[in-house]
Amino acid sequence: MDEAPRNSIVSRTVFKDGDARVILFAFAPGEKLSEHTSSFPAILHFLEGEASLTLGETAMEAQAGTWVHMTANLPHSVEAHTEVRMLLTMLTN
Repeated sequence: MDEAPRNSIVSRTVFKDGDARVILFAFAPGEKLSEHTSSFPAILHFLEGEASLTLGETAMEAQAGTWVHMTANLPHSVEAHTEVRMLLTMLTN
């Protein structure tokens, strides 16, 4: 995936079967994925860049190599400080 266009977040599904869905995200600097929940547990793996990550009541900084497991229905948000690449794996089964 090329760099994210200015002022945008781009996502692409790279794998999907009955057990998991893997989505690659590219965030332009300053872009934010507002707080939301998912009905599936998931794993966030930050591949490059720096971002603020909020998981429920916990705020943390994420950078390349950060790996986080999220339970289903956990409110979460991501805000990119630099250009960010993040892999989201939703565990659908």
